[in-house]
Amino acid sequence: LRLAGFLRERYFCTLYEAVRAMLPVGLWFRRKATYTLLAEADWRGHTIRQKNAVAILQLLEDLGGKADDVALARCVPDEPDRLAALRYLQNKKWIQCDTDFLRRTGDKTEQIALLAASAEEVMEFARRPRTGALQRGVLEALCGVGSASVKELCYFTGAKPATVRKLAQMGYVELHPKPVLRCREIRPAVLAGPLVLNEEQQAAFVGLCACMERPKPGVALLYGVTGSGKTSVYLKLIAKSLEQGKSAMLLVPEIALTPQLLGLLVAHFGEQVAVLHSSLPTGERYDQWKRLRAGEARVVVGTRSAVFAPCQNLGLLILDEEQEHSYRSENAPRYAAREVAIWRGDRERALVLLGSATPSIETMYRAKTGDYTLFRLENRYNGRPLPPVQIVDLRQELYAGNDLACSQALQQAMADTMAAGKQAILLLNRRGNSRALVCVDCRESPECPRCSARLTYHSANGRLMCHYCGYSQRTPQRCPQCGGPFRQIGIGTQRAQQEVQALFPAAEILRMDADTVSAVNTHERILEHFKQDRVPVLIGTQMVAKGLNLPDVTLVGVLDADLSLYSDSFRAAETTFNLLTQVVGRAGRGTAQGQAIIQTMAPNHQVLQLAARQDYDGFYELESNLRRVQSLPPFGDVILVTFTGQDEGAVLRGAVRFRERLADQLCRAALQEESRILGPAPCPIPKINNRYRYRLTLRGRATRPVRQLLAAVLREFLRERINRGVCAFIEVNGFE
Repeated sequence: LRLAGFLRERYFCTLYEAVRAMLPVGLWFRRKATYTLLAEADWRGHTIRQKNAVAILQLLEDLGGKADDVALARCVPDEPDRLAALRYLQNKKWIQCDTDFLRRTGDKTEQIALLAASAEEVMEFARRPRTGALQRGVLEALCGVGSASVKELCYFTGAKPATVRKLAQMGYVELHPKPVLRCREIRPAVLAGPLVLNEEQQAAFVGLCACMERPKPGVALLYGVTGSGKTSVYLKLIAKSLEQGKSAMLLVPEIALTPQLLGLLVAHFGEQVAVLHSSLPTGERYDQWKRLRAGEARVVVGTRSAVFAPCQNLGLLILDEEQEHSYRSENAPRYAAREVAIWRGDRERALVLLGSATPSIETMYRAKTGDYTLFRLENRYNGRPLPPVQIVDLRQELYAGNDLACSQALQQAMADTMAAGKQAILLLNRRGNSRALVCVDCRESPECPRCSARLTYHSANGRLMCHYCGYSQRTPQRCPQCGGPFRQIGIGTQRAQQEVQALFPAAEILRMDADTVSAVNTHERILEHFKQDRVPVLIGTQMVAKGLNLPDVTLVGVLDADLSLYSDSFRAAETTFNLLTQVVGRAGRGTAQGQAIIQTMAPNHQVLQLAARQDYDGFYELESNLRRVQSLPPFGDVILVTFTGQDEGAVLRGAVRFRERLADQLCRAALQEESRILGPAPCPIPKINNRYRYRLTLRGRATRPVRQLLAAVLREFLRERINRGVCAFIEVNGFE
């Protein structure tokens, strides 16, 4: 409850939203309403003008006087009309409503059979001539083992469940439900031997153990270059925490990283490991949560939401790749897992360890100023150097007549890599075939009717799709405006795969993005196929850029390094540098030397040059100086107040009213000198799924008084009738 209170105050949400985020979906309830036609209802002699009321009454009569909300929804699909009719009928005292709340997921159980009488009495009954052979077999089996599940009894004796139930009715067998956990078997990784740390890793491990021994361990940063063996240090620390009788938590930014880590953790810690992430089935996720709450599992690995895991006696919280934006929720409550972990670590006296090869500017600033304890791993574990990086100017490729996704240098490097029997990873952080289709004659491009965005062309299904709301349509043959032909502009992972396949027709080319990953074709299956079958090339979005340890990958190619460099976010440079540094680090992690090729239209850009040199310290100095001048995090805060609604005018007017009230309250609280309000202005994507979006930007420090003032203004705004239909939410230092 204290954690829920922290979420409510910190992230401008309700207590309900906070608790809903903390608990697994299996504990959520769904409302079931049942409507009953009252016996005294004499409605046929009345004139009923309410729309759909007669249809509902007729349905209730046809169904015997009762119907649930699902049946009524089929009868009257429009929800406002249906609710209005139901209110009318309830006011007339013709129907009544009974509401039940049902658990979305219940505990899974199995029936356990055991003898209800002495073995002698049971065997005497079994030997009777009239006793059936199947009944005799069940009783003899139970006399031998004492108890067994009904499923096992039926399997080994050939009996049916009805046979066991019949014996229970006769008093010879008792049936009891037993909870069963829905947890899939995890295949442990094959360990080459005991875990041995090198000198750098051992020094960091000893220092972190000393932090764990403090009364208040605090927060530590493990800054190590890609391939320096941070995971080995994590494993040693988890083992240390378990030795102390405490539990441990390891968070990763991508679901794609959990299978690889899970196998490693299970190999070291066995059945003490639990996994929590959003791709697990509801029942399995709930059962993993129950294992942690009961103390049966003491190590949890998962993504952002696992930070709420009910670990008993928590001693260690690790956030791997702590700088990743996926640690921040995009839905209410818009929490940052890093901040929640630090809060839990402080309350539960546990060490919070942030690990990364490219820490966020805020984290490194706090480490350099002494708020966090800093540990460094400056060399790769195997002693191999970081892969050399070549920057290719795509403008020169176009001048030479090459408009393919891969430059000549990258094509040659891929050919050499395949000839050597090694593997390559190509990064392109845009899925689909082409960014858009553009008419050659009128220059018009098909746009999403529900969003302010162009539709992306997907060649796999021949459709144009919106990556914001999911809208799709069949690709038109000609421009609907003028009838002219279309031309593809930009490139996505689908087209990159087609072009690479055309360059190397004999090689298998794998693709991993949001379009290829599904419930059947999972991250784990794709990566396992790539690793075990030694597929030459893997093309993917950012999910292939981090955390993967693939020793046979010796070449990394970045097809377009400029995609995130020129976005309107103040984190654009940091995001680009992190992504490039991380993906380059996938090469050369084995015994063979690796190499990387970065393709760009701006080869002299300072951020790209620093990423090519893997110079994080140089980038930190550059970026921190720029942020200091602009009072951006960590030297100030950026608070965004976003307004959404279906009526653009109402949204804009609501944003103006909010600004005026906020300015007035800041002035009254004498905080106007510390805060500067900008806007309202349209969001970068002004409309998504038929909802218009405007926002205010508040520059200053998000101190406690400022947060409380913002929360009060937001509550008052949402209560006013004039703002009905306009939603508003607040986010501090987000990634948009």
